[in-house]
This record gives sequence, C-alpha cells and structure tokens, in this order.
Amino acid sequence: MGKKRKVHSLTGRITPQLMQDAFKAVKRNRGACGIDKVSIQMYQQQLEQNLQALMVELKSRNYLPYPLRRAYIPKGKSQRRPLGIPAVRDRVAQEVVRRLLEPIFERKFHPDSYGFRKKRNCHKAVKRVLQLFDQGYKHVLDADIKAFFDMIPHSLIMRAVADEVADGNILGLVERFLKSGVMEDGKFIPTRKGTPQGGVISPLLANIVLNYLDWHLEEHGYHFVRYADDFVVLTRIEAESERALTVVRDFLSTELGLELNLEKTKVTSAGKGFDFLGFGISSRSVRIRAKSVEKFRDKVRKLTIRSHNLEHKVIEKLNRVLCGTANYFATSFSNCHRQFVELDKWIRRRLRCMKFKSISRRHNLRIRVKHFRRLGLLSLVDLCPVVKERCSA
Repeated sequence: MGKKRKVHSLTGRITPQLMQDAFKAVKRNRGACGIDKVSIQMYQQQLEQNLQALMVELKSRNYLPYPLRRAYIPKGKSQRRPLGIPAVRDRVAQEVVRRLLEPIFERKFHPDSYGFRKKRNCHKAVKRVLQLFDQGYKHVLDADIKAFFDMIPHSLIMRAVADEVADGNILGLVERFLKSGVMEDGKFIPTRKGTPQGGVISPLLANIVLNYLDWHLEEHGYHFVRYADDFVVLTRIEAESERALTVVRDFLSTELGLELNLEKTKVTSAGKGFDFLGFGISSRSVRIRAKSVEKFRDKVRKLTIRSHNLEHKVIEKLNRVLCGTANYFATSFSNCHRQFVELDKWIRRRLRCMKFKSISRRHNLRIRVKHFRRLGLLSLVDLCPVVKERCSA
C-alpha cells in the first residue's frame, strides 16, 4: 500500500474572494457580538480594510483569536446550555478555514451522516430511519454521547485533521480556535478540551471526529443514522442492539476519549418508539415529540401574556413561530394533524385570554375562528397542505 497523500498548501488558497465569501456567509447567519463588541454592521463599515488585514494575519501565522464570549440558552425547564460566541473577525476566520477543510473531508464522510452537510438535513435523516424500518431493522439503539461538544479531546481533533492535512499553518489555526479560551463574568477561562457550541467550525470538527465511529459501525455491519452527535443504530433483533451498545460504548471510551450518557441511552424498538431530531418516531406514526411540543408552547406563552394587549404585532410574531413549526414538522412522512388541531385550539384560547383578561368558554362565542382569520392569524392545520405540497414537489 502506498503512502497516504495529504493535502498541502491550503494557505495559498486564502484569497480576497474567499474572504468576501466567508464574510457573506457570516452575515447571513447573523449572530451577536463577541467580546470586542463589534457587530457585523460595524465590521462591514470598513469591510475591505478589515478583510485584507485579517487575510494577512491568517497567511502570515500572526493571527490570534479573541477569547469567546460566554452566553447561555435554555435547555429544558431548569438547565442552560453554554455557548461560546466568537468575535465577528474570528467567525470570518473560522468560516475561511471551514471552507478550505470541508471539501477535503466531505468525500471521507459516511453516507448515513446527515448533520451540517450540503444536501442533507434532519428530514432526510428521519426518512432514512423509516426506510430502514421498511427493510426490517426495527430494533433501535438510541444513543446519547455525554457532553459531546464540551468533552472532545483537542488532541483527537488535531490528529483527525492532521490525518488529511499537512499544511502547518492551517493546523495551527485550528488549534488556536480550539484553545482561544472563554471570557465569563470578566474572567478568562482557558479551554483545554471540547469545541465550543456557537463556533462556525465546530460542526465540521464534530463530524470529522465522529466519522471514526461511523466507519467503525460500518465495519461491524451495523446500520445507523447520525445527525451530529445525535444517532441511532438499527438492527433486526434486540440482541444485536445490545451488542451494538457494547461496541459503541467501548469504541467511544478507548478510541475517542468520550462516553455514553447511560441515563439517556436505551435499547428500544420501532413498536415502542423513540425520539429523534424533534420527532417521536414509531412503526405506527411520526409525530412531534413531547419536548418539542412543550418548547413550542413556551414560545407561544411568551408572546401571549394575559396582561398584554392583543395587538397586530402579537399576531405577526405568532405567525412566524407557526410557520417555522409547520415548515419543520408538517412533512410528507409525519402524522401531526391531530396535534396541530389541538395546538391551534390552545393558541386561540390564549389569545381570547389576552383580549378579555380571563379564562371562560363563553369567550369562544365572542371571538370566533373567522375573526382570528380576519386578524391575519395563521393556523398550523391550514399550513399543513401548503408544506406537504411543497415537500412532494
């Protein structure tokens, strides 16, 4: 076997056009300021000078990223998920490196990996699960990796990237992204492991690492579907799922320095059902999982506080939430109609409460459904046919 050929001279591919394209991608994704408090709009005011200066730094090995700004988003009712928000210049730099690395690794990725890859999405991942159901793979290992993004060893990430890339400057940039540290409450906290959720390059690095697991499962003859760190292994009999659990657990601990969250990992079946990518999936139906319903209700509750007035702005904001939910859950393979009917009724009750400042069934007669339609309120049920027609086109 010949010596493996690695990719050299990626630094030479950093051009003004690549810098412009990277900035446009960062601008499309929007996002908050980093610790330097420079917004995308502020960075754009002197765009050419900023991009030129950044390009020189990236190519001359003088680039040093700012520490990330710590932010938190809700995770469930009582938990919060930490994010690391890079400065705009650092998001542009990460996007440049991501665009250089992605084509190299894309051809190495397993076909059943769906997360953060072009022409692949959550819906295609769920369709693949249903396809495997039809082929008789109805026993499921529903796996959860414990604190995946926070626990990936930096040495593993660097080894995985260096397996394909020989450009020392690019490898140095990746390592600096990983070790940039976090500012929280005015204190600098070094990052010795993990890749921050919120970083532009983090999803690609996650896929690069978990690609080892994908091909390990392939070698053992298992069918699986993975979206980032969320994955299921599907087998024909329960005993195979139990063996898959051992295979996954052992490989994660010995080869990747990670571990399964055994409280959330389980062996189940298509008959019993399981949650995957926001859906509750079983051999009988594909519906909105209970946690996703509750997240939707929480969004609606924040917009329909009883002490506030029922104004047109409320309807506009609600419609955006409704469209987003329908776009995701009203698919050609899901059975969410009954859930949508109940949620539409619940939303109208919330709005009547806003109008009359009290809960009463009599209010149903005072504001009928047709009145909400005149106000411009959309309904999840009405959005279903539109979305399904688009999906089947």
